[in-house]
Amino acid sequence: MRVLVRTFSELCITVGALIVLFVVYVLFWTGVKADHAMDSQIDALQDQWARGEISAGAGAADEPAGTSPAEPAPYQDGKPFAVMYIPRFGFTWNKPVLQGTGTDVLKKGLGHYASTAQLGQKGNFSVAGHRRTYGDPFKDFPKLRPGDPVVLTDGTTWFTYRVDRRPYRTLPGDIGVIDPVPRKSGFDGPGRYLTLTTCEPEWGHSHRLIVWAHLDATQPVEAGKPEALRR
Repeated sequence: MRVLVRTFSELCITVGALIVLFVVYVLFWTGVKADHAMDSQIDALQDQWARGEISAGAGAADEPAGTSPAEPAPYQDGKPFAVMYIPRFGFTWNKPVLQGTGTDVLKKGLGHYASTAQLGQKGNFSVAGHRRTYGDPFKDFPKLRPGDPVVLTDGTTWFTYRVDRRPYRTLPGDIGVIDPVPRKSGFDGPGRYLTLTTCEPEWGHSHRLIVWAHLDATQPVEAGKPEALRR
């Protein structure tokens, strides 16, 4: 009997240790790896821009009056093409935006829904990010409020979007939230929109939180940082 009790106790200790290690991996190590991966993506983009190599689709918002410009080149799957800044999350918060929303992509940054508009174009530029794990990029998502700026750059242009309403809670199957004009967004016609999506609740994925924003201003990078990023 004593042997059985000792064996059971040792088994419980082993299982407990494995659970602790798993929690440490999920909460800490995935964050360390993701932070390093995101920093590397941003460094690579900035080096590319410094060499004058602009991402595909860059400057997509520029449409000379009376012309019909050619479609910008598509983004490359799994590759970064922009950096996002959300001052509400802190002035040191910045994350790379990569093409696609696959598991491997979201471990390295935010992911652009490939079926949606490119940055700055007419339509709905839509981006997904983890709420928790892999760097917790959208941990503070519920703090977003109407009027908050969401700023992106593609190396040639700064795009400042403004949040239109508090985060909206819905089900994962509600794919209409990334439509060109999302039905529940309050937008009344075509425009240049931004949709951000993440999981809800904080440590689950039974629902989604959605934020919609509209393009408020653009300026060339040569003009310096936009007002929303100045402290």
